Amino acid sequence: MMNQKTTVLIGYRHLLLRQALRTALTMTGEFEVVHEAADGKDVIESAERVQPDVILMDTQMPIVSGIEATAHLRRTGNRARILLMTLGADDDLILAILRAGAAGSILKDANLTELTRALHTLARGGTYLSPEISERMMQNYVRFAERPRDDAPRRELLSVREREILQFVAEGKGNQAIARDLTLSVKTVEAHKAHIAQKLGVRGRTELIKYAIRKGLIELESETAMAQPVAA
Repeated sequence: MMNQKTTVLIGYRHLLLRQALRTALTMTGEFEVVHEAADGKDVIESAERVQPDVILMDTQMPIVSGIEATAHLRRTGNRARILLMTLGADDDLILAILRAGAAGSILKDANLTELTRALHTLARGGTYLSPEISERMMQNYVRFAERPRDDAPRRELLSVREREILQFVAEGKGNQAIARDLTLSVKTVEAHKAHIAQKLGVRGRTELIKYAIRKGLIELESETAMAQPVAA
């Protein structure tokens, strides 16, 4: 009796590369590509219809980004495990991927052996990060752990509005989206973010979110325990 193939939905905006992924995975005899999507909206809609085991998706998808599509599918309870493809181990992007709830991330230049290993790992319920991404995460963790820590609570330093904006930043929303949701100008949002960073004594979006998580200044919805905005 033959083992059942792992079903895969491929989300990639470039047709030729999308077809190349389909061909490569199909030729292994271990995977069945059940749908190809050219944008994040199609990924969301087709995932509900075909219910794949794994979604292999680019982070940079049109209409709805790969990260936003991942977050939506996690919120709506889709069972597919999501492997996001990225160009490099960028700090902000790694944190956004983890915050969205992806089960793994792999570099776009990974070979077929690594790709199939990652897909099989996710299909079995595991998680997978490319070695380069894992190394970068470890370096960041070590730098963060070695920083002098002030354990005095600072939640009271932030106004209600500032805590709202910090929460939106942690959810991956950019300045324009925050301004729209809170009916503020973009310049006002930028000013609030600068005040937040000044009050908390941290610089940079990544360090700001890490600090907010450690101090309990924001609420996390997933067990990934990391947050980072996608856009400035």
